[in-house]
Amino acid sequence: MNKIHEKYMRLSIALGKQALQEGNSPVGSVIIHQDKVIGQGIEAGKTANDVTYHAEILAIRDAIKNGHKDLLKDATLYTTHEPCIMCSYVIRHHKISHIVYGLPVDFIGGHSSKFDVLVTEEVPHWGHKPVTVGGVLLEECAKLSDAFEQNQKIT
Repeated sequence: MNKIHEKYMRLSIALGKQALQEGNSPVGSVIIHQDKVIGQGIEAGKTANDVTYHAEILAIRDAIKNGHKDLLKDATLYTTHEPCIMCSYVIRHHKISHIVYGLPVDFIGGHSSKFDVLVTEEVPHWGHKPVTVGGVLLEECAKLSDAFEQNQKIT
């Protein structure tokens, strides 16, 4: 396995654990440019009561807030779960060039579902699709997801 992917996915997993502790879906995301974190986000949809508070979108917002909007096109976004359709749209809008995720998301994943917003080349002005790598630290990401599902059944 690519050691760099593993390094940043572990950081995403740590953020996902934080999201889980706060009662949210266990998704954590970091955006890396030249081996430096320029943005990060944790899932907060439940605690913020706002469906747009996905980890990937919050990581992008963080990078922009930190003055790194122009770096996004040369950055890699790491995330514990495959970006959904909504997040994939935001990723494509900002032209992030590389996406690395752990766990695929059935039905609404922007890469693996029939709604492949992340990789379509049919939308004018989006440019090249990002290089996308899935399944990085898949078992660890799946364990986080399982812990969330179990918690939802208990409460």
